[in-house]
This record gives sequence, structure tokens and C-alpha cells, in this order.
Amino acid sequence: MASVLRRARLLVHPDPALVSTFLSSALFCPARCSTPPLMYQHTRTLATKPVKGQKKVQKTQKVKVKVNKQEVEIRQLMTVAALAQAMNKDLDHVFEALLNTSVDLDSLEPDSVLEEKWIKEVVTRSGMKFKWAKLSETKERENKDVERRPPADPASLVCRHPVVTIMGHVDHGKTTLLDSLRKSQIASMEAGGITQHIGAFLVQLPTGEKITFLDTPGHAAFSSMRARGASATDIVILVVAADDGVMNQTVESIQHARKAQVPIIVAVNKCDKPQADPERVLQELLAHDVVCEQFGGDIQAIHISALKGDNLLALAEATVALAEVLELKADRTGLVEGTVIESRTDKGKGPVTTAIVQRGTLKKGCVLVAGKTWAKVRFLFDENNRVVAEAGPSAAVEVVGWKELPSAGEQILEVESEQRAREVVDWRCYAEEQEKLKEEQQVVEAKQKHHQESYKKEREELAHLNWRQRKAALYRANKTKAAQRPNERAERPELALPLIIKGDVDGSVEAILNILDSYDAHEQCRMEVVHFGIGDISENDIAMAETFSGSIYGFNVSANKSIQDVASRKEVPLKLHRIIYKLIDELKDELSSKLPPLLTENVVGEASVLAMFEVTVGKKKVLVAGCRVQKGQLDRHMKFRLIRGRDTLWEGPLTALKHHKDDVQTVKTGMECGLSVDSSAVDFRPGDVVVCYEEAESPQLITWDPGF
Repeated sequence: MASVLRRARLLVHPDPALVSTFLSSALFCPARCSTPPLMYQHTRTLATKPVKGQKKVQKTQKVKVKVNKQEVEIRQLMTVAALAQAMNKDLDHVFEALLNTSVDLDSLEPDSVLEEKWIKEVVTRSGMKFKWAKLSETKERENKDVERRPPADPASLVCRHPVVTIMGHVDHGKTTLLDSLRKSQIASMEAGGITQHIGAFLVQLPTGEKITFLDTPGHAAFSSMRARGASATDIVILVVAADDGVMNQTVESIQHARKAQVPIIVAVNKCDKPQADPERVLQELLAHDVVCEQFGGDIQAIHISALKGDNLLALAEATVALAEVLELKADRTGLVEGTVIESRTDKGKGPVTTAIVQRGTLKKGCVLVAGKTWAKVRFLFDENNRVVAEAGPSAAVEVVGWKELPSAGEQILEVESEQRAREVVDWRCYAEEQEKLKEEQQVVEAKQKHHQESYKKEREELAHLNWRQRKAALYRANKTKAAQRPNERAERPELALPLIIKGDVDGSVEAILNILDSYDAHEQCRMEVVHFGIGDISENDIAMAETFSGSIYGFNVSANKSIQDVASRKEVPLKLHRIIYKLIDELKDELSSKLPPLLTENVVGEASVLAMFEVTVGKKKVLVAGCRVQKGQLDRHMKFRLIRGRDTLWEGPLTALKHHKDDVQTVKTGMECGLSVDSSAVDFRPGDVVVCYEEAESPQLITWDPGF
């Protein structure tokens, strides 16, 4: 066939060199030929016997056209996908090139590693040539990160006021205590009456001492906030309600304080209540190795009433006394060091962080680095939203001027210039990317190792067979695998709920994401967070939710009228909440609403078969079972089940239900009836039990328990 195609190609596009072999040059150049064209004799150049006196016609030599083959760079341990990418081909091309070889194509995956000979074979069969890739020696990038300064000279240290974190269980009076100390009304402004953010406040006592207080949430959802509060503090005031005792978040707060190696002062609150029992609280704390001074320990326990202001001065004096014992000092000079307590996006200020200064003096114009972002300080605000010129050690301030929003808990370090800040951020992004690539490489290598081990084990099991038996065994095994393999084109309906989470501050979003990480009901309904961020609901959030057919949950954020109209028009669920446990409750309700209802069976009645007889209906004989109702009643419109012993022989509807000769809808207990079914295969026998039941749908609930 190929030769025929070549000949046809010559007829359509004749080669002049070949044509001149058969035709004289005079035919093309008549001016130089003396013989008339019609008298010209054809020369038989292909004859075996040459004509006398005729010169030999020189054979034209075919010029081989040099074909430039594509070069493919190959290396050891190439995967199928890597080889296809190097050849600029798809995966199917590599599979086709390996046909009629000893490679097991059924077990070949895109990430399967090929041997060197098969890599070369694929390249050669594809009409290409291979060359070994050169080992490129990548120069190690210089570490441009910034580190904390070494400890300062003790002679340069000055005294600083303490940073105190108030911790404890929810609704034990932490924020009320802080209100009484700073004479404000924060608790009345909290949604649901519970604190849901970290608050940083500077309180000046009547005696003149200053204390920076951190108020942490007590709800179970805000564990990460409590951990941050404990790590950035000098003293922890553990608030325990005298009428409630030690609770779950009380124990967790003790653990956070121990982990951060921070001393504790116990404040037994609500001692003014009739049911208060402070001694019981101190005894319960003993079970968690918190030994107060009343029991011979070194932990101070102060009985207070935050609501009435009783004994608050004693608590403040105990805090100041402990701070003096700790001899808290810091270096006010040099580059600034601190910690991000909270971060949020403000409409007028942009990205804003609440920070605790731990070293140096923070001023306007300082260049700071935190995580993978940096800032040139534009403004500093105190807790009353007043501009301050500078902030020394132990001060809590809001910092404005960040390029992007840093995560809560990040370390703040000052650098010399903006260029140095960019270098640090670039290096940290590069280091994170390299770490991610390293983890991905480890996953790939582990998968390749598992594949090679399974392939080797499969080959060892067939090693005792000859090649024909081995081929037959592999064919049978692959045929079984192909039969068991599900159809990839058939889309399996999978229940899923994509989520978009928006919060007012970074800590709130972190708390919600931590709760969602505990989701363990993926078998019922898959839940995935496709996007999360800080700030009010935007049109981009609506568009993303529409793309993924998901829901938007906002915590302490708002959506203006136009955004709500867009969400309503695009049928995007928009759920806004100010209390975190109500947000989680509605999320659980939405997950439960996506689950199919549960079918429950309610037995309406039971009857026993007494005898069988035939009834002629028209020209047809119908088998009828004579029964007596033992329990409840039989209803013709419901479903029936035939039971013999412990086996269910039939399920379905009745075609007729008669009492004597009358068609009836129901037959009650103690009455006899005759019933017939449409199927002739049903074999009724005396002693069988006929059960009448109805199917009712009940809503299915998600099994996920977030822990509160």
C-alpha cells in the first residue's frame, strides 16, 4: 500500500530529475536540437543491451533530506507525566508508544516511574532523539530573614508595667471584672453577653500603677485566642465563678498558662451570690495542681465580686506585688519587637493590628515585618481610639500602615528600611514555597515507593510461571480489575456544602476555621471551605459562592442593601451572625437539610394466614389468602409484607382486600378477611404472617459534634 501511495505521489508531483531520465533534454530545449521533435527516437535507458554509439546517460543521485529530529531531555526515574511533558505530548502518546512491550499498561499511572530503557524506547518510537539532562547546580539562596536581637545589657534595662491576661470559663465574669477596673461598659456591648475577641486595655490604678490587661474569650470556640493571650503575657488572672466552680475552659486556661510558664492569680468571682462556695472552688483547683496559699501553696486567691466592685483593690495590689517580685524590665532603645494580638480590616484605616510592644519604642515611620507582610507605621492608636506619638514596652496599641493583614500571633520585628523589609518578606515566601515543595516531593516519593513495592510483589507471585502462563494470569487479573473499576464517566451524586467564611478580625476567622477542622461527617455530606477572609461581604464573595454553589457565613460583618439584593437575585445563601455558637448551629442545620430523609417503618397491623382458596374473577382464577387480623388493622392503601418464620418472602401492595364478599378499605383486629396480590409467584401458606406497615420520612441530622 505504501508503494502505491508513493507511485501516486510521483504522478501528481513528478520529480524533474526523474522525468529527465526518460525524456531527452531536447524536448525541453528545442533550440539546441537539430532533429525535429517528431523524428526524435526514444532512448531505452532501461534496456539491458546498450545501443552502439550512444553515450551512457548518467544516473541521477537521490539526495537524502536531512530530518531534524526533536531532542528530548531525559533523566533517571522519570514518571510517565514528566516524560510526556518533556516530549510535548499527552499521556496517551506515551501509552501508545509502550504498546506491544512487556510494560504492564494497566498498572501504569501518570506518576508511575519508568525504567531507563523504556524511556529511551518511547522517545525512539516517537521519531525523536534523546539526550541526558545536565545536572544544574542550583546556587543556594542566601538567608535574608530577620531575627530577634540578642539579650540587652542589664544596665540598659528599665522597669515596665505588667501585661496581665484575664482567662477563665465563659460567663464567669471576666469582662465585668475588666469593666469594673477601667470603669467602662464593655460587657453590655458584647453580642450575646459573651466576649468574642481579644481586648487590650491600659488600666491605671488609684495608687498610680499601670497594668495592661488582655481580655480573652471564654467560649470553647476561642481556644487559639486564649493560647495567644497566655503566650504574650506576664501574669494570668484565672477567674472562676464561686457558684459554678471549675469548668472545661477553666482547665484549658490553666494548661495554657503552664505551657507559657506564666504565674497565676486566682480570682474567685461572684462571691456575693447566695449559692457561692469559694472553698469548694479552691478544693476543685487542687485536682489540677493549682495549690492556693490557703492550702500551703504559693498561688494567691482573691475573693471578689466584679459586679459590685468588692475587693477589686486587693486583686490589683496582688497583681502589682507579683509584678514586683518578677522584676519586669525591658529595653526601650533599639529596634522594636512585639506580638500581633489581633488583626482586622478597617474601612477608613485599612489593615489594622492590635500589638503588644515587648522591646524598643514604637513610633510613627517605623518599618515593621510580621509574617509575610510589612508596614511603615502611619498612625498609632490607643484603646480609646486616640492617636499616640509612641508606645514603649508593655503598651498595647493599634498599628496602621500594613501592606497586607498579618495573622494574629505573628512576631513583629523592626527593620532598617523598606528595602530590607521587602527582602525579608521575599525570603519568607521563598522559604515557605520550598518547604511546600519538599513536602510534596516526599508525598510523591512515598507513592512511587508504594507502587514499586506492589508491582514487585505482584511479579514475585508470578515468578514460578512461564511467560505464557504469566501472560494469561495477568490478563485474568486485569480483566477482573476492569470489571470492578467504576465507570469514570458516571457522575456519582455527592452531597457537598462549599463555604465562604468572612469575619471582622483574624482571630474570629481562625476560631471558626478551627471549629470546622473538627468536622468528621464527610461520609454524610462533604464540607469544604473554598474561601475565607476578613471584612464585609463583597460582590466577589457572592460571585464565588454562585460559582461553587455554596453558602456565605459572616461573623460580626455586614452586607449592604445592594449586596443582599445581588445575593437574593443569584440565590446565594447569606448567613450573618454576631454570636459564634448560633453561627455553628445554623451551619449544622444547613448540613442536615442537605441529607436525604430517613425512611422509618411503622407497623399498622398483623394478620395470620389461615387457609388458601381460589376465586374466579371473569375468566381468570385468583389465589386468595384467608386471614385473621391479630394486631391493629389492615389498610389496603398501605404496604404489606409476607413473613414465614424469620424470612421475608414478599413486599408490595394488595390488589384486593375483602371482608366476606365486600371490598373494604380496612379490616380491624379479630376480623377475618381475604387478600390477594398481583404477583402469581407469591406462595401463601397457612401459618404465614402478613404485616401491614407504612413508611414515614423523618429528617436526618448531621452527626458532627463541634464540642459545644
